[in-house]
Amino acid sequence: MNKNLYASLLKLDRHAVKALRITDPYALHRVVYSLFEDVRSEHDKISGKSSGILYRDEGGDFFFRQILILSDRLPESAVNGMYGEVICKDIPELFLEHSKYSFETVVNPCIRNNATGKLVPVKGRSAIADWFCDRAEAVWGFKVQRHKLETGAIEVMRFRGKNKRQITIQRANIKGTLEVTDKRQFNNSFSHGIGRGKAFGCGLLKIVPIP
Repeated sequence: MNKNLYASLLKLDRHAVKALRITDPYALHRVVYSLFEDVRSEHDKISGKSSGILYRDEGGDFFFRQILILSDRLPESAVNGMYGEVICKDIPELFLEHSKYSFETVVNPCIRNNATGKLVPVKGRSAIADWFCDRAEAVWGFKVQRHKLETGAIEVMRFRGKNKRQITIQRANIKGTLEVTDKRQFNNSFSHGIGRGKAFGCGLLKIVPIP
């Protein structure tokens, strides 16, 4: 890795979730991004430059909700200086020196329609698994064993984003084991996320080295 990366866990109790009005993916996006200094210009945002922030909603129980965050800069210690607890640690460079990992991720499986140019969701567990396997080796720098890949919950989220714009996004939970085939691509996939929908909780690779 060329720069520091930080893994953080944002813990929100019931009071914080209510006070921050976390009712949909955009509200959670707003809360997570508020923890970080905005280092991108408007041109950077329009051109699609990475925010340097990835996150994954880990859910929780009646008392707490937890959000896992990967970032290229340190977060604030609490949302708006008053809500939640942020536990943060550096990711050591040797963490990405292994060849095999178990992984979990939430992805936004979609492809571009050649006729219309529009993005359309990939539908069905088998098709989503094929989509993931194809992109893993072609784009993301690793390969997975298709027969051991687990495609879990699939959900379609509809919510209002910035300026009340309607957003629809499909999210699929996938886990399995991976083997690194291109170290540089894999490091980039880990650092910047995989696929689309990163601003709304997709793309973070949660990995554990396999000895």
